[in-house]
Amino acid sequence: MKSKERQSGITLMEMMIVIAIVVLLTTLAIPSIRTLFNSMATEGGVRSMVSAALSSARAISAKERRYAGVRFQEDKNGHQYAIFIIYDYDKTKLENGFRAVANVKPIKLPDTIGIMDINAINSNDDIDAPYKLSDATTFSIIFSPSGKMVIHDVWIRNRDGETDETSTDDIFNTADNNVDAMFYQDDDKESSRRSFVFYDKVAFDKIDPDSRWEDYLWKLKLININPYTGRIISTE
Repeated sequence: MKSKERQSGITLMEMMIVIAIVVLLTTLAIPSIRTLFNSMATEGGVRSMVSAALSSARAISAKERRYAGVRFQEDKNGHQYAIFIIYDYDKTKLENGFRAVANVKPIKLPDTIGIMDINAINSNDDIDAPYKLSDATTFSIIFSPSGKMVIHDVWIRNRDGETDETSTDDIFNTADNNVDAMFYQDDDKESSRRSFVFYDKVAFDKIDPDSRWEDYLWKLKLININPYTGRIISTE
């Protein structure tokens, strides 16, 4: 007598059990995912993000044997990003011209914690207007071809080196051609930086613009960078 062939597949009951397990695992994972995102919205989380970005920029400079770094800048909606940039005279047509690294997306920083260059801020008058705040939150950290952090002039341009509306660069572009691009390019060069501060954007926004320095900024701890590793030096 021939034995019956074993049927392949799963029964309805088995399928229901699998679905129940998947739902359970997904439900259990949600708090972990939320915890991860919440941790990145703290100063410690942002510190880790920035430190990793700086180390990556250092690796890019050593690999490409060109000056490279991280540009901190807000987009048109006020969200601050870390953008990887690289020196490129041929494309920018500038002696100190930098463009965005190709095929590397800018990293959006949490909306609650900001990064600011306060090296040129010494009084309330230096930070009491929107354009002054924009200047303070727009700066670059640069590494040499040997991988060492250096002070270097930076002039951000689109990948085509254009100053009119002809470039299609969707990262940096001119004010006239910035509908699709995320960030405005520079009108002039500026020196890179070697330190900065993290600040609470929610607390900062509640302070009277006429007293931002004396009531808040001067109290912040200056964050320094190890010039040889690109990592943030611990301030604990």
